[in-house]
Amino acid sequence: MQVSQRNNLLLLVGLLIIFVVMVVAVRQFFTLEAAGANDFYPRWRGAQLFWQEGMDPYSEEATAVIQTDMYGRLAKPDEDQVLFVYPFYVVFVLLPLTWLPVSYSWIQAIWLTVMIFSLITAVVLTLRLLDWTMPPWLFALTLIWTILFYNSTRTIILGQFAALILLWLAAALLMLKQEQYGWAGIFLALTTIKPQMTLFVLPALLLWALWQKKWRLIFGFGGMMVGLLTLSFLFLPSWLSGFMAQVNAYPGYTVTPSPLWIITQYYFSFLGKPVEIGLTVMLLLYMLALWWKLVKIPDYSREMLLILSITMIVNNMVLVRTATTNFIVLYIPLLFCLQLLHNHFRRGQLWVALFYALSFFSLWVLFLVTIVGDQEHVIMFLPLPLLLLFVLVWLLHKPSANKIIQPH
Repeated sequence: MQVSQRNNLLLLVGLLIIFVVMVVAVRQFFTLEAAGANDFYPRWRGAQLFWQEGMDPYSEEATAVIQTDMYGRLAKPDEDQVLFVYPFYVVFVLLPLTWLPVSYSWIQAIWLTVMIFSLITAVVLTLRLLDWTMPPWLFALTLIWTILFYNSTRTIILGQFAALILLWLAAALLMLKQEQYGWAGIFLALTTIKPQMTLFVLPALLLWALWQKKWRLIFGFGGMMVGLLTLSFLFLPSWLSGFMAQVNAYPGYTVTPSPLWIITQYYFSFLGKPVEIGLTVMLLLYMLALWWKLVKIPDYSREMLLILSITMIVNNMVLVRTATTNFIVLYIPLLFCLQLLHNHFRRGQLWVALFYALSFFSLWVLFLVTIVGDQEHVIMFLPLPLLLLFVLVWLLHKPSANKIIQPH
């Protein structure tokens, strides 16, 4: 066996051991005492009902089972209806967890550990995307911040699929940079499991691929989507109508407005709906103008990443329904900005470390002083996207931007 193969095998075994140890620790110290992962359970239980009992996860019968499991009764009209409300092909991702002969505390511990690994791997891939080599102490601090930052911890505790979307998006962009366009398309297709998180990124990249004739990306994306949809219709022909019905019902029991709504109709209510619509149109037109620049970029570049980063932010700013867990895709533009801080300021490493500390404490303190019952306050939706939007727009239009955004 060659040295590189042996090292890879040892790394794989080491990671597997760490994963198992973390699953045991998460169960022992968390899931045994706090059964939850409320965003994960309806999807897992729906998938289990389908694979084990052949029950349509979008049906009223499946919803009643899930509600009874979680509430001990059917949900009241003003409560979260805990619908399955995901594309059917999520059941293929969850298939291994639906047949494990263990208690939910083990299932939850495994899933939360998968979320932790997904977040860490996504950040490592993003650092590779940026060609950012950190000293060991800063790299360790980055990984700790990745897990303990407000949006990350909330994603982990809720068992949100957002962590997987970040992982697949980071992988897609890295494959794009390495000109592995087929794999880039496949990873992009996987992000449609939670489609609202990459709703604008997907058409931006597909338009770019079409304009630049990167056919492998289009075929990779299209082939994967055809595979996922074909399997979905084969296993449950009626899934699309059930999915759309639950999507239409979703706004009726959720209270997660867009950042633009919060600004124009909560904090500055005198602005009202017309200003919200106006700002939405302005942001969308600005994003489309950037796409016109994007499609003319022949290959991956940091300018492309900058435009895609702004697209990610606009995606989260204008959607009628979003969530602070969805904001973890903004770690890609955030790390982009932190690398600039690291490269272009004296003692940049310390400035990055200071940012980690300040962002960690400020958002957690803000959460704790504003929490209403068991609901996060709407102010939690504002700091990260607004700050990043201002910084990235400034960078994109600064005359010397080309020198700033290039690797040091």
